[in-house]
Amino acid sequence: MIKTDGIILDIDGTIWNTTGVVASAWNKAIADCGYDAAQVNASGLQKEFGKPMNVIADDLWPNLTQGQKNILMEQCCVREQEAIKENKEDISFPAVRETIKALAKKFKLYIVSNCQAGYIELTMEKNKIADCVSDHECYGHTGLGKADNLRLLLKRNGIKAPVYVGDTQGDADACREAGVKFVWASYGFGSVQEFAAKVDRFDQLLDLFQNLD
Repeated sequence: MIKTDGIILDIDGTIWNTTGVVASAWNKAIADCGYDAAQVNASGLQKEFGKPMNVIADDLWPNLTQGQKNILMEQCCVREQEAIKENKEDISFPAVRETIKALAKKFKLYIVSNCQAGYIELTMEKNKIADCVSDHECYGHTGLGKADNLRLLLKRNGIKAPVYVGDTQGDADACREAGVKFVWASYGFGSVQEFAAKVDRFDQLLDLFQNLD
């Protein structure tokens, strides 16, 4: 059992898998922009999700100028938000909504992501969990990486014994830098070397935590 007074959740690869929807949306933006930019696919995006948006742009389109990358990523994000809003398919991992609602009855829940502004709000809306999340922070809002955003959230909410649930080595590295215990969601997009605990299903989180005395 991990004692905590604040559970912080990642989004992509932890709460849901939007890569199929996003790949289609981004490819429309790529086609519309007229740049010599490579198309994307879901498996490729799984390797990129979790990184800050500027790093993803650098990885996907190294041949573009910085200005072109900025414009293209902005358009990709617009198309992405539209596509996710319109999506009717359940792309959340099994038992995510029920588990979050159950956890929220006992613990304070938060979200920190390297996503663009508005994405966390959309995630909460689509999964109907906004009333379960006490606070959130992201790269698109602050321009900062995950470790710094974790520190901001911890300070803002006075969290003393935080734990972060994520799926990539980047998540684990950010947690180590910010002094946050890391729980690896092994069903997600990444492979992680060191972690305080591992879950193979999201609902296993129900048996993992204990309130800080």
